[in-house]
Amino acid sequence: METTQKPKRSILTRILDFIEKNGNKLPDPAVLFFGLMVIIWVLSAIFANFSFAELDPRSNEAIEINNLLSATALANFLSNMVTTFTSFVPLGIVLVAMLGVGVAEYSGYINTGIKTMLSFTPKALLTPMLILVAIVSHTATDAGYVLVIPIGGIIFHSVGRHPLAGIAAAFAGVSGGFSANFIPSGIDPMLQGFTQSAAQIIDPTVVLNPLNNIFFTGISSILIVLLGWYITDKIVEPRLRKTNVELDAENVENTNFEESTPKEKRAFWLATAGMIVMLIGLFLWAYPAQSALRSPEGRLDDFQAPLMRSIVPIIFIVFLIPGVIYGYVSGVFKTTKDVVAGMTKAMNGMAYYIVLAFFCALFIDAFAKSNLGTLLAVKGANFLKEMNMPAELTIVGIIGLTAFVNLFIGSAGAKWGLLSPIFVPILMGLGISPDLTQAGYRVGDSVSNIITPLMPYFPLVVVYCQRYVKTTGIGTLVSMMLPYSIVFGIAWTIFLILYWKIGIPLGLQSTYEYVAPLIGQ
Repeated sequence: METTQKPKRSILTRILDFIEKNGNKLPDPAVLFFGLMVIIWVLSAIFANFSFAELDPRSNEAIEINNLLSATALANFLSNMVTTFTSFVPLGIVLVAMLGVGVAEYSGYINTGIKTMLSFTPKALLTPMLILVAIVSHTATDAGYVLVIPIGGIIFHSVGRHPLAGIAAAFAGVSGGFSANFIPSGIDPMLQGFTQSAAQIIDPTVVLNPLNNIFFTGISSILIVLLGWYITDKIVEPRLRKTNVELDAENVENTNFEESTPKEKRAFWLATAGMIVMLIGLFLWAYPAQSALRSPEGRLDDFQAPLMRSIVPIIFIVFLIPGVIYGYVSGVFKTTKDVVAGMTKAMNGMAYYIVLAFFCALFIDAFAKSNLGTLLAVKGANFLKEMNMPAELTIVGIIGLTAFVNLFIGSAGAKWGLLSPIFVPILMGLGISPDLTQAGYRVGDSVSNIITPLMPYFPLVVVYCQRYVKTTGIGTLVSMMLPYSIVFGIAWTIFLILYWKIGIPLGLQSTYEYVAPLIGQ
């Protein structure tokens, strides 16, 4: 009698299956965040009894761990609990943006828009197009998390592909490729400011260009698109074939991808015309040098510019108005109650995320106040310094350490504020420009975003996945994203080293000239 042998699984498949299976055995993410917060409390109480020689680069004072189990700390925790939750930045961003997006989705505007896009986008290019759009979304700060990622799932499902693969591809572009972008954004001058201050420790005359990495990040966009395309189509999506999609009735009604009727098409183009008019108006408002939307220095890409601080309200309006136009022209909306119903439905879908955000906010606040993250980052940086490795290995070490610290400290600015005063002077002593050190940091800061549940938007992506597969947990998402993280980390690091060795400028010129030491020197 012949016996059917099961196909052999690759080592990678076994690892991913193990992570998914055991990761989903973890408690609900809300409970997990609460448990982690308690662990941080206990660790802070233990380490508060020790003294550390490490200095905080921002204050030049010895790092002290704050005991979060002291009577004063617990009293502050209780008195500030509501404020800690309501001031959790991702919460406001997600809810306000989803109010406008909810109307556009409920009316059918997004549904018709996707059908229109699919009519002229070859299916074979769907994955790279989605990743490219995800990368460009970085320009609008956190817009990609609330727009591109959920739409990735809708688009893939509409063409018969697994929606979780679409979510994974979009998440990889938005977050895993965070530092790959050919369009300047607010992150560029923010990081440049920290880098320049650190460089001036060695040479007070150093002046860095805010776009000192723009050539590298622009070319990296191509790399991330190609890598993400291959990983999605050849690794992630084949693994998802055994995962059944469980689309409920509420989602089905908004994902009907039959041919649009003439009335729907007319409503779509009228609504889109309204959106274009609003965007043109915004451009005309922002363009003048003295525009109220610019920063005091006259910049639009500065985080202090009112335009950058208004991205979420702009998303709300840009989707709300076309959604309303589409709804009334198509006949979906009869009264203003229908518009409010769209917003209400969007908020209903965010109920679980609000619960997650509550516990996530408390954990992140506790971790920051304990100072454990600061100690971890500075100890790691000092360890690299003491290793005194060759320049190439030091750059690799910076990328690896940044990726590791990023598992615990999500803010790009906060991490670089800690690490730049250590990394930049070290590599300047090796003849390496601050521009290159910053580029290495940006690679490490990107590649581990997509595998850490401590990233503020990670629970939101879990919620997006649960729209299609209700059993999705932390293990499912981490196992989906791990191939992106590993491949991005290795390939992007090699790419940066080769880029440096060839001598291609990283970006617009700084006063500290780009230096590429000869191998062996």
